[in-house]
Order: sequence, then structure tokens, then C-alpha cells
Amino acid sequence: MGSELDRKIDSMVAAVTGPGGPIQIGTDPEGRAIVTNLPPTLPMFFDVFCALHGANEAVVADGERLTFGDLATHANKLAPALIGGFGIQKGDRVAIAMRNCPSWILAYMAVVKAGGIATLINGWWTPAELDHALKLTEPKLVIADAARAARVAETGYAGEIVTLPVEQPVAEALAPLLARGGEDAALPQVAPDDHATILFTSGSTGNAKGALSTHRAVTTGIYNYALSLAALKAVLVSEGTPPPENLRTLVNVPLFHVTGEIPVMLNSFVINRSMVLMKKWDAGEALRLIQDEKITYFVGVPTMSLELMQHPDHDKYDLSTLTDIAAGGAARPADHVQRLRDTFKTAEPAIGYGLTETNAVGCGNVRSNYAAKPNSTGRATAPIVELAILDDDGVQLPAGERGEVSIRSAANIEGYFRDPAATAAAFTADGWFRSGDIGYLDEDGYLFIVDRKKDIIIRGGENIACVEVEAALYAHEAVAEASVFGVPSDRLGEEPVAVVHLNDGETLTEADLCAFAAERLAAFKVPASIYVSPEPLPKLGTGKIDKVSLRAAWAKRGA
Repeated sequence: MGSELDRKIDSMVAAVTGPGGPIQIGTDPEGRAIVTNLPPTLPMFFDVFCALHGANEAVVADGERLTFGDLATHANKLAPALIGGFGIQKGDRVAIAMRNCPSWILAYMAVVKAGGIATLINGWWTPAELDHALKLTEPKLVIADAARAARVAETGYAGEIVTLPVEQPVAEALAPLLARGGEDAALPQVAPDDHATILFTSGSTGNAKGALSTHRAVTTGIYNYALSLAALKAVLVSEGTPPPENLRTLVNVPLFHVTGEIPVMLNSFVINRSMVLMKKWDAGEALRLIQDEKITYFVGVPTMSLELMQHPDHDKYDLSTLTDIAAGGAARPADHVQRLRDTFKTAEPAIGYGLTETNAVGCGNVRSNYAAKPNSTGRATAPIVELAILDDDGVQLPAGERGEVSIRSAANIEGYFRDPAATAAAFTADGWFRSGDIGYLDEDGYLFIVDRKKDIIIRGGENIACVEVEAALYAHEAVAEASVFGVPSDRLGEEPVAVVHLNDGETLTEADLCAFAAERLAAFKVPASIYVSPEPLPKLGTGKIDKVSLRAAWAKRGA
């Protein structure tokens, strides 16, 4: 039957998408729901919404304030310069490797306007991790800040790297891209089915895969969020508690993540929301910015909201403008929900569930619904998203039965770049993306995640493939056996730990192994603890290492 809030939201979704509503729904050739009256490509998207909100503040960073009109002006100069100055042609990959800054947003806008595929590089990667991504996608050009340009150069990448001084005002920061001229080059026609982005996701096989999306998929993901917010706004207005007119979000998650890209950055263009960029996460600085910039919306991995609550200076700041404090990317402990409501008197907690492969769409749990079911990630965001629990044969299971959480929508990626086998394994014949998460739906359609099918650890919102960390440890000539698995963490959700057995006569400490791993892996992948076992690791009948017994033994050791 659902809650009263569910019924109100469903009613408002019907009104918003009904005859004469601001968002009209149709279907694509595969029968999936799409928005039919809003721009279906990113170049058109940026043109329409920058014109609509042109005079309003869009980005605040490094002491600079840019309007949506300013963003359009810079991007419209930069896009033809990529074509005329650097020879970017439709379908070329252009990698963006920078910290959060206005130049990152403008590079993204310019690349897609030029018909290129914006290839979003994880800014925390080591040269070895970068090398894999660059060899996989073969970008024609890498646009980077100084720190990441140096790491890219270490890989021996043969293409062109343009280093931007991102600490400077935008006009100076973009100068290296404009220095060659070419600003009179004609922009190509871009269609909804043309490729738009590649984001990277760690799978159970180790090396990051490139998740390839069309313009239709990305814009569908954006409009899914805009529609959900429009329905919730209508509910709040009907209740006499309308949201603030001046929407402002703190961009404290990386723009190269799907959360930073779609529900935070791109959705802000639709809903006329100012973006205050953080260079890197710092809870104290976030509190200051929430106060000084009058932030209304905060989203991050659950660790971030926990750190805001626990920060010793929390009570020194006026946080009364904050109306929503959302989370995604990892599970939030149920007891945090009421703590957030008690700590942030004006802000309502929320959580979302989506994946890189679904362009961040999936489920949402908000306000009183979240308080009532704090262990759930919420209902599918209708009408864009279809949600099902599938068994191993792809059969949909009824409410209460556990299976693989699967999502079908026009926002799903086209597939994994240059990896047809992984694409075929991830999608059913009728278009369901298999998430690798095990869960069930209750009688109200609320999703509960209970386990993970893939050998993946989610540490503070970052996916870690156990096999990749194991491979890094096996690279040490002293290591005979290695096993990596996740253990619960109150702060990060999960943390990776490793158990290794050394070759006869070898001696290594945990510190030695952590330092060795840190040379090969991004910091978030390095195990929190490494235990050197004097005995060979336990095996299954198949000869594989028995992670279940190792994890159980580790739990007893921790207790």
C-alpha cells in the first residue's frame, strides 16, 4: 500500500508528467521510458539550460564566481578550439584528469559540444592504474592539472597532454587550450545515440572497465533526478513547506564519479542550482562553506555526513540553510538516520542507490519514508527506472525473496568499452543490468541490500576489486599466498584487509607490505590491515583460498 508520502509523490509524478505537465514521458525503441520534451543530447542540454538560467550563479571556486552564462561563453569558445586546434573529431576520446575546479566542468562541456567522448579519469589513481585506463580508451588528448599531468606522463602515454593551471582564474586556466586558435571551427551535429562519456568502474576481475554511455543515457539519468525533485517539490509546496528558492549545493564528491557528474553537476543546470566546489574533502572546511555559502543541499558518501556530525567545531557554525543531507555510493548505518535528524535540525536525511552502469539512477529513500525504513535504499524512481530481483536464470522473484538487484532503464550504459564479454555478462537478453548486489523488495517495493555477489569492497563509496589488491601483493617476490576481503567499518562502511603467507625463509612486516602496495595502488585500495600468516591459507575443495573461513577468523581476531 505504501506510505502517505509515497502516495503523495506518486500523485505528483503523475501530475508533473501528465498532459500539460513540464516533463513529458514517451518510450525509446526498446520500450524504455524517456523524457521527450527536454534536450536529448548534452550540447543541446547545455545550450538550453545555460540560456534559461544565464544570469544566475552557477559555480563558486577559488574565489571566482561564474554564472551559467559565463560557463556557456567559455565552453562555446573552447569546443571549436578542440576541433580546430587539436584535431578532435566526433567520437574521439578526450580524457579529463583534474581535481574539482571550474576548468573540469568547462572541459566536460567543451568535449561533448565538440562531439568527443568525455573520458573521466579517476584523479586518485597511480601511474599504473592510469596506464591501464589510457591504453584501454586511447584518448587523443588528455586535459589535466599539473599533479595529474605528471602522473599521466609517467605512464609513457604517447598522446598529447595539455596541463591547465587550474589554480588561476578560468580565463587563464583555459589559455593553454585556446593558444592554438581554431575557434572558428564548425561544431558537429550530435545525435542521442552518439557516444558521450566513459566512466571507470572496478569490477571483480580487477582492472577498471570503461562504462560507455550515449547522450540519451546521460540525459535520461539527469532528467530522472530532475523529475524526482520536481515531484517532491510539489509535495512540499502542497504541505506549505516549499523548498528555498536559492538552491546551492556543496560539490564535495569528485566530479569524475557518477554521483558528482550527474545528480550533482549536471542536474544543477536543470534546477538552477549553484555549485560550490571543494578541491578535496575536509569536514571542517565543509562546515564553513555550508555556513558562508548558505548551502541547501549536501550529498556524499555516508562517511562524510558522519564526519560533519562528529566534527569538534560543528556547533560553531550556522547550518540552518541546509535542507537536505543525502548519501549514496555505500550503505549508511541505520542508526545514523536518526542521528542526522537530531544533529541537523533543518535538514532531512536521504539516501540513493544507483551505479556507474546506470548513470546513477535506481532508488531513493527520503524524509519520513527514510525514517520509517532506515535500512532500505527506497523505491525505484518511477517512471524512468524499472527494478527487479532476478535469480541466476534471469527470472524475476517475488517480494521477500533474495536475488540479484537488477535495473532496466534508458539511462543504462551501452556497455563496457572494448569489452563485449563483460558487457554480455552484465546484461540480460531483455536489457536488465545485473548489479552484483543481493537484495530483496518488500511489499511496498522498497529495496533492501543484504550482500554482494561480486568480490568487491566498497570503501567510503569507492569500489575496490579484491583481485586487483591481491595481484599487487602477489607482485612481491616474498608473497606465496594472498587473500583480500572486506570487513565492516563504522566510518567507511567497509575496509579491505589482507592475509598473506610468505615463501619459506622470507620475512616481511605489515608496514613493508602496505608500503609495497601503496606504490602500485591508489591510497583507498591499500588494505587497512595486513596479517602475515605463519601457516598456508585455508583452501576449498577446488583449491581456491577459502575467504569465508578467513573472514570468520578475522572477525574473531578483531573481537
